[in-house]
Amino acid sequence: MALGGFGIGLTEFVIAGLLPQVARSLAVSTAAAGWLISGYALTVAVGAIAVTAATARLRWKPLLVGLVALFVAGNLLSAIAPDYPTMLLGRVVAALCHGTFFGIGSLVARRLVPPERSSRAVATMFAGLTVANVLGVPFGALVGERWGWRATFWAITATGTVALIAIATLVPNVTGSRPPPRTQLHAFRSPQVWLTLTATALGYGGMFGAFSYIAYTFTRVTGFSTTDVAWLLVVYGTGLVVGNIAGGRGADHNREATLIASLAGLALTLTAFGLLASSRPASVILVFLLGVFGFATVPGMITRVTDAAGGVPLAASANVSASNVGNAVGAWLGGLAISAGWGYRAPLYVGAAIVLTGLAMMTYATTTAARASSPRLPEDQMTPR
Repeated sequence: MALGGFGIGLTEFVIAGLLPQVARSLAVSTAAAGWLISGYALTVAVGAIAVTAATARLRWKPLLVGLVALFVAGNLLSAIAPDYPTMLLGRVVAALCHGTFFGIGSLVARRLVPPERSSRAVATMFAGLTVANVLGVPFGALVGERWGWRATFWAITATGTVALIAIATLVPNVTGSRPPPRTQLHAFRSPQVWLTLTATALGYGGMFGAFSYIAYTFTRVTGFSTTDVAWLLVVYGTGLVVGNIAGGRGADHNREATLIASLAGLALTLTAFGLLASSRPASVILVFLLGVFGFATVPGMITRVTDAAGGVPLAASANVSASNVGNAVGAWLGGLAISAGWGYRAPLYVGAAIVLTGLAMMTYATTTAARASSPRLPEDQMTPR
């Protein structure tokens, strides 16, 4: 499943390094080519819930195999696309599997380990996504420059085919709840589900709202050259890998404390980054910490929302949708700050404010959950004041 996550992550991130080539090859504007990125993200946000609801009665392993097959088909379509509409269709088809794969995959991963290792199991599955973030853009740029952008999508198609065979062969046919969509929707009556989803969106929104413009911050504020941005993104991606592992371990030990500490660390990192963006050494350290704290919340958020929802698959997929909505809103707000003339440090401060709101939301969620689970003494046993 981590291999499948790696392939899906490559599909999401690799296009950024190929966009100029694709635009020239398909004779479209840069703005139109940008829809290959934003169209993918929008499809993930909507498709995560829609596909999970539509496949509610399917067994988990066959569903995972079918999702990876959809992923392979989408990338194959992109590899052979004769024109821009076909290419965009391929991106949309590939994106349809994204949210449901990670949502169902996280539930399967939890079933394969003892309960006390559930967050680490989720982190292991997401390891493929974090590694793809490190390698995706440079891999796409390298292969695309040497053999053309279509070769990159052929390579991703091959990766997906290997993952499909591996999942079909090696992943056990675990059982899980398969309630109909209407029953799954009842889980969203829980305030804890909505609080967690909102905190997820705010945490992701703050991080990616700042990260969306990080290249401008590096080049216009810090003074790095454009050629330095590639290795700085690798530093950020390495932080994602470290944060994913640390977050999984921390959530298994104390999930609520890990989530609050991660969000607090992320807000502090974004604030410090804004203040110290003109320093090259500080910027390198802080972009690494941005990745660490930003992704440390992922395993815990997924296990928290699925526990609050009683383990229904729709909640896990909704968490993926929430993160993508947060990405879009965060990037939009960061762009507004730049357009308002606040400079290229502004997205960092905007991101910090968004994350602080998420921290407040998560603190409230954990406090109310603790109160709800605390045993109440009978009135005749309560000590009078």
